[in-house]
Amino acid sequence: MIITRTPFRISFFGGGTDYPEWIAKHGGSILGCGINKYCYISLRYLPPFFSHRYRVVYSISETVSKSSQIRHPAVKAVCSRYFADRGVEVHHDGDLPARSGMGSSSSFAVGLLHASHALLGQMISRMTLAKEAIHLEQNILRETVGSQDQVLASYGNLNYIRFASTGEILVKPLTLNTSRIEELLSHCMLFFTGTVRTSSKIAQSYIANISAKEKYFLQLPSMVTEACSLLTRKRFDAASFGRLLHEAWRVKRGVSQNISSRRIDHLYETALRSGAWGGKILGAGGGGFMLFFAPPDRQKRIRKALQALLEIPFEIDRLGSQVIFYDPEADYQKIDLQRRVKKLKKERDLTRDCWK
Repeated sequence: MIITRTPFRISFFGGGTDYPEWIAKHGGSILGCGINKYCYISLRYLPPFFSHRYRVVYSISETVSKSSQIRHPAVKAVCSRYFADRGVEVHHDGDLPARSGMGSSSSFAVGLLHASHALLGQMISRMTLAKEAIHLEQNILRETVGSQDQVLASYGNLNYIRFASTGEILVKPLTLNTSRIEELLSHCMLFFTGTVRTSSKIAQSYIANISAKEKYFLQLPSMVTEACSLLTRKRFDAASFGRLLHEAWRVKRGVSQNISSRRIDHLYETALRSGAWGGKILGAGGGGFMLFFAPPDRQKRIRKALQALLEIPFEIDRLGSQVIFYDPEADYQKIDLQRRVKKLKKERDLTRDCWK
């Protein structure tokens, strides 16, 4: 059995420039991090004692005889490629709800692929894992998703990511000391709005005719550069970082009317009136989690104003996707074959004894 633990992510700046339609023309850049909230995938070969060959457990439970019958799109694609000739059992557990803007589908894809390679006895690099997950979601499943989530899930940490139009991906961890990381996190407040949505449907609304929205997207890379500069200076200007988040949110809202809503706008304005410098809706928009950046001495007031929402404390994950459990369980098919061979040999020896 293999168990993988893969982080969810928070994107601070650059979201939207990681979609393949934009990267092919302009390249893209992202500032984001993996967090200590995780997607867990357990994977094992299914013993031959069951009537079904595949068992998949997530929000529902599936038991089928063929990989083509699996309903979960990512599991179906992975099993069809890697386990078409051998039944497996897959279990998923997550610390955060799906469809909430935390990159859950990509964390699932990365964790499942990581577990699959591990079960097959293969070790792959973080970059290979990220690129395979990107290929799975964008080309096999045909989802309207970007490329940052898979990279951050694979690598963890706080990273500057550059997507070149040639297809190359540069991942550069920000080498911040512990006090700077603590200072950054002390200004972050993460709230769950209670609304879940399918991010790919919202993303389609602003990826469609993306060339007409260049004036918005072209402003985002410079914000990524400025944010990295603010974080790595000798003195961290937290207020400027927060105001930059507010500016990025203002720009992002102009891309599509589906990114925000009347309720989200109300929550955002409430947080600003209560002392936040800036913030954003995480992921493609439409609901899920909201991140606010505020001085610590104003956060009590913000919590009170947003008391109807659930606040989620978090830290930065430093490891990325990991195999946290490995048990080379018995190969039941091989054992069964060995038993049959031994039985045949025994019967042959008994037959010989009878004729002596």
